[in-house]
Amino acid sequence: MLDSFFKISQRGSTVGREVRGGIVTFFTMAYIVALNPLIIGLAKDADGKYIGGGDAPNLALVAAATALIAGVMTILMGVVANFPLAIATGLGLNTFVAVGIASKMTWADAMGLVVLEGLIILILVLTGFRTAVFRAVPTQLKIAISVGIGLFIALIGLVDAGFVRRTGTGPVPVTLGDNGNLVGWPVIVFAFGLILTIALMVKKVKAAILIGIVTSTVVAIAIESAFKIGPLFNGATGAVNPKGWNLNVPALPESIAATPSFGIIGDFNLLGGFDRISLVAAVLLVFTLLLADFFDTMGTMTAIGTQAGLVDRNGHVEGANRILLVDSIAAAAGGAGSVSSNTSYIESASGVGEGARTGLASVVTGILFLLTTFLAPLVAVIPYEAATPALIVVGFLMMTQIKGIDWDDLGIAIPAFLTIILMPFTYNISVGIGAGFVSYVLIRLFQGRTKEISPLMWVVAGLFMIYFLQSPINIWTA
Repeated sequence: MLDSFFKISQRGSTVGREVRGGIVTFFTMAYIVALNPLIIGLAKDADGKYIGGGDAPNLALVAAATALIAGVMTILMGVVANFPLAIATGLGLNTFVAVGIASKMTWADAMGLVVLEGLIILILVLTGFRTAVFRAVPTQLKIAISVGIGLFIALIGLVDAGFVRRTGTGPVPVTLGDNGNLVGWPVIVFAFGLILTIALMVKKVKAAILIGIVTSTVVAIAIESAFKIGPLFNGATGAVNPKGWNLNVPALPESIAATPSFGIIGDFNLLGGFDRISLVAAVLLVFTLLLADFFDTMGTMTAIGTQAGLVDRNGHVEGANRILLVDSIAAAAGGAGSVSSNTSYIESASGVGEGARTGLASVVTGILFLLTTFLAPLVAVIPYEAATPALIVVGFLMMTQIKGIDWDDLGIAIPAFLTIILMPFTYNISVGIGAGFVSYVLIRLFQGRTKEISPLMWVVAGLFMIYFLQSPINIWTA
C-alpha cells in the first residue's frame, strides 16, 4: 500500500531509504524547535508583551507550537504532494516578524498579517499564478538557483558548526573559527562527523549521513560529559564561550518526555495590524513577507526536485502545484499557530542525499516533529556540530549541477553568477533569486533579445525592484 500510494518503487527508492531520509531531514532541522522560541519567544511587541500576552517569556509554549505546526504541515506535504520536502517556521522570516512587525503592534496583530500573507499566496496558487511564474523562469536560471542554494546551505553548516564565524570588527565579515583559529571540542566533533560522512559516502555505505549524525552525537555526548564545555552563549549571564556548543549542549537529558502546552495556537487578529500602523506600511510589510516566502519556496522546491531527479527536461518539478499549495497553507498555518510563517526547508536536501525520493520521507519527518512536542528534551541532545556535516555534503551534491549552465552566453551566465554568489553572501535565498531575475531581464534588454523574456518575468523583475528599493519607498511614503 505504501509503495503504491507514494510511488516508491516507481521513483527507484525503498521504504527503508525513505524512512532514513525522513529521519536525517528531521535531525538537520530539529534545531528550529529550540531556536524559534529564542527568536520570537524573547521579543516584545509594541505593548511590551511577550508572545501569548504575558509579562514574562514562555519558551515552552513557542517550542510546542513550533513542533506541532511543523509536524502537521510536513505530513500534509508528504501525503498531498508526495514530495520529500519538510516544512517549519522560516528562519529570517521569524526574525522579520519579531523585529520588523511585532515591534509595531501586538503579537496577535503581527500574526494576523502573517495569516493574511499566507492566504494571498494561497490565492496565487489556486489561480495558477505561482506555478506560471515558476514555469516562466529559464531552465538554466533554475539550475543556478539550485547551485546557489547548495552553497548557501554549505555556508549555513559551516557557520552553525562554528567553523566559520562573524568577526564583529574589521573589514572582513567572517573568518575561520574564533579570530582565525579553530578552537574547542565542538569544532573537532564537526570535523570528525564530516570526515566520517564523506568516508562512508565514498565507500557507498547506505545511511552514510544518518550514521554520521548519530555517531557524532554519541561522541559529542561523551566529550561534554568528560570536559563540561557548556554552551557558546549563556543566556542567563550573557557570557560568551568561544569553545562552547552552538545552541544545543549534547548532554543526556534528565527526562525524555515533557507534557506540551498549546496555549498560543489561534492567537491572531487578521486585520488588527491595519489599525496600528498606516495602510501603506502594513501593505509593505505583507509584501515583504509575500515576496520572501514566494521565491524562497520556489528556489527550495527546484533544488530538492533537481537533486531527487523529480524534474523534467525543462526543469519543471513533478507535482509543483500541489507542493506550492501545501506551502501556502503552511504560511497561513504558521501565523494561526502564533509561530511565524512556515515554509519549505532546504535542509530537506539532506534527506534526499540519504536517498529520499517520495512523500513518505516527509511523513516520517512530520511524525518526528509531532513526537518532539513530547520529546523536546531528547531532541535537545543533538548539537549543531553533529548535524551540520550533512549540510556540507549535500551542498557539494547540489553544486555539481553547475555544469548545466552555458557560461559562454553572458545573458544567462551573469544572472546565474549573481544568483549563485548572492544567496550565501547575503544569507538570503530571495535576494539571490531577485538579483538573477532583474539582471536577466536587463541584460536581455541590452542585447535586444526581449523576445526571450516572458511577460511574467517582466512582472516579477519589477516586483523585485520594488523589494530592493523598499527603503527609499518607505522614506517617500512616510
